[in-house]
Amino acid sequence: MKKSYLLAGGVSALLLTACGQEDSATGAAEQKEVLEMGTSAEFAPFESRNPQGDIVGFDIDLANYIADELGVELKITDMKFDGLIGALQNDRVDLVLAGMSATDARKENVDFSTEYNHSGEMFVSQKDSGLETLEDLEGLTVGVQLGTIQEEGAKSIIEDEAIDFELKALDDSGALIQEILSSRIDAAYMDKQVALGYIEAQGLDAFDDPTTASPGMAVAFPKGSELVDEVNTVLAEMEESGKLDELKDKWLTDEQ
Repeated sequence: MKKSYLLAGGVSALLLTACGQEDSATGAAEQKEVLEMGTSAEFAPFESRNPQGDIVGFDIDLANYIADELGVELKITDMKFDGLIGALQNDRVDLVLAGMSATDARKENVDFSTEYNHSGEMFVSQKDSGLETLEDLEGLTVGVQLGTIQEEGAKSIIEDEAIDFELKALDDSGALIQEILSSRIDAAYMDKQVALGYIEAQGLDAFDDPTTASPGMAVAFPKGSELVDEVNTVLAEMEESGKLDELKDKWLTDEQ
């Protein structure tokens, strides 16, 4: 059964007061017809553009499924990753699916759903670079995507693990790979699922981040959004039915 995306409305409250009971035809609020979603289509296999220019990926399939279950149309806006939190805070979008990790720092500004995926991180480098451990990064230049959990994680590694490497932040993961191929950085610190696709496509090397696992990915919302509970219900149903695993098998296998 499809679930309605409801917005509280003063008119409904007046009607309820006048009638003394809720009208089952109109309900307690009006139904929203379009769900505005923000993403950053530079993060395959979670979201990227195919050769036809369409935004595709795990998060896109997940968002479409959620919208269908809520009985609304999905409208996707592509923007820079580091602008997504601001878009939620300014109510320019209703939710964000962008491979975003539910960090404590982000939770101060937005609300999150339950986690729907956890990948871990990798350090990606040129083939035969010889980089196999954190210690090998000493004195080198490591790239990260601006505004991501990987940027925060790399700073923590420098501080907590006492590995002294230079950090270079860029706008998207594709730019990081180009920097590696052009020898302008020595390695890139990336989400593991994203990294695996580039490793296969470009013949790169990588090693897993051995440090404490980062938070998992979740759907982000403006603070106080009534959508959180509804989306959590859909995610729980997807987990129970196997639909979430089906999407992971489609997009997040090691071959991606």
